[in-house]
Amino acid sequence: MSGFDGGVVIAGIGITEMSKDSGVSSSALATQAISMALDDAGLTTADVDGLVTYETDPTSPFVLAQLLGLPALNWYSTTMSGGGGACATFQDAALAVSTGQCSHVVVYRAENLRSGRRFGQGISDSDAGSSQPSLRQVRMYGSVTPAWWGAPAFHRYLHVHGKTNADLAHVVVAARAWAESNPAARFYGRPFTVDDHQAAAWVAEPVLRTNDCCLESDGGTAFVVTSAERARDLKSTPVEIVAAARGMAHGSTLMQNYYGGHTDGLPDLDVVAANVYQQTGLSSEDFDAAIIYDSFSPLVPMSLEALGYCGRGEGIDFIADGNTSPGGRYPVNPNGGQIGEGYLHGFNGIVEAVRQIRRVSVNQIPGANTVMVTSGPALPTSAMILQGC
Repeated sequence: MSGFDGGVVIAGIGITEMSKDSGVSSSALATQAISMALDDAGLTTADVDGLVTYETDPTSPFVLAQLLGLPALNWYSTTMSGGGGACATFQDAALAVSTGQCSHVVVYRAENLRSGRRFGQGISDSDAGSSQPSLRQVRMYGSVTPAWWGAPAFHRYLHVHGKTNADLAHVVVAARAWAESNPAARFYGRPFTVDDHQAAAWVAEPVLRTNDCCLESDGGTAFVVTSAERARDLKSTPVEIVAAARGMAHGSTLMQNYYGGHTDGLPDLDVVAANVYQQTGLSSEDFDAAIIYDSFSPLVPMSLEALGYCGRGEGIDFIADGNTSPGGRYPVNPNGGQIGEGYLHGFNGIVEAVRQIRRVSVNQIPGANTVMVTSGPALPTSAMILQGC
């Protein structure tokens, strides 16, 4: 059973180098990635009639359409928020294609997140007062970075379940083990141990050290979303978007749900997981791999719990036992994730999901055909299930 009538697929992918200094504009990164995705699909800019990104991308669909010289667009949209919006963009694109609004939608994300705007160094007053008014709720208390916004809920999670930052080292070690064999990853060829994790400086004591945080990167990604029928005539192996959902639990606010009465979990992802499982009839046992949004290490065990891989409070031990590492039963982020490969707001993980299903990943999971992908938390939380056609 699919969430989209008629079948919607990702038919092309493109990703630039992830670096600390791209030397070009965010718009240039976007056009490079889109050119790569169109070439992968065997299409040209003349075939594109839809564009989707989300609000924190510095290159709007309007500007990008002019830069690429696109013909008239039949669809364009921007979804809410940062990391939580990644899978939501694919939901928008899939809905546009499945309802006949357009034929070929390009989903993209590009920004100089290392050499340019760095969320980890704080959000400016202009950002807090304009496009993201919810930031005012936390800035008034001196909390100006995403790590600080998430730390109270992460601390509560560790406290309730009797864990400390030392236990989170297992999450990072697992991610870096995948990255060590990925040539595109910042931690390629760099072994990483629990002692390495514990030697790092604090970012939000006693919860997050520098190694618990994502690797801010310059780069761009793009995807071509179209119908399964059209994809039959295209160049590369298509990957079906079986289902996609976004959601908010009661009391949701920025980054974490502080007011919903479930502060040691991810209630927004609870809502989204129930939605995609209902759409498909699938469960965690049906996935060959998972791409879990890991801007911060606690999100991995918390997400695995929300998705039903293990019980509440069992996520860290589940990872420490090797379940998610290379050779484990439930591979998670085989590209190294945002903690090991690089941080492009989760979109590099979606590239990895497509590569896994196409059987072309550098860390290929044998027989990979069905992959869970999550985005967030950072309103809105979203997720999707990808599968081979």
